Amino acid sequence: MIFLLEDGNQLFTGALVLMLMIAVLEGVMTLIGAGLSDLLDNLLPDFDINAEVPDTGLSGGLTKLLGWLRFGEVPALILLIAFLVSFGISGLLIQMFLEAYLGTLLPAWILAMPVLLLALPQVRFVGNIMRRFAIGDETEAVGRDSFVGRKAVITLGEATAGSPAEARFSDEFGTTHYVMVEPYDEGEMFSQGQQVVLVEAHGASFRGIRPNS
Repeated sequence: MIFLLEDGNQLFTGALVLMLMIAVLEGVMTLIGAGLSDLLDNLLPDFDINAEVPDTGLSGGLTKLLGWLRFGEVPALILLIAFLVSFGISGLLIQMFLEAYLGTLLPAWILAMPVLLLALPQVRFVGNIMRRFAIGDETEAVGRDSFVGRKAVITLGEATAGSPAEARFSDEFGTTHYVMVEPYDEGEMFSQGQQVVLVEAHGASFRGIRPNS
């Protein structure tokens, strides 16, 4: 415990603590019927790794990096947890080696970039493994495009134009999905418990109408 709380290790220990907090939060949200993984994926923008991405400097490089990490093919929450675990353990192992052979620890800011570079291939490795499972489960894979036309129920907040609220629906396989929904018509408002029909993808959220519209 003393080693984990050393000044040079707090960054890496913090990554592992954050991972545990996310795991606990996911467990709690699953028990109350709200999956953190689905909610995170629906909040993030669509990402097609097969699309041709122009090299526009930092933005293009980031897009290529996300594609290399299998972002868009594997749930973002899994990739986040894999990164936190890889970053935390890699940093602590390096510090443990330095303390054993040099008798000292390096400041975390010096090790942060090398450890980051070590963690990214590990995240890709996990992404490749999880991608195989995802591909092998094609019978129950439901694409985001198929959400259009489904009926959902507003579960949290009030939805107005430009201010989406959380909605929930189940697909034909019984999987529960959480999406952000705003009214298709300006001046319309959806309240908690109200049923809506998803009619259009709008960025990271969807636009909806009343079932009888």
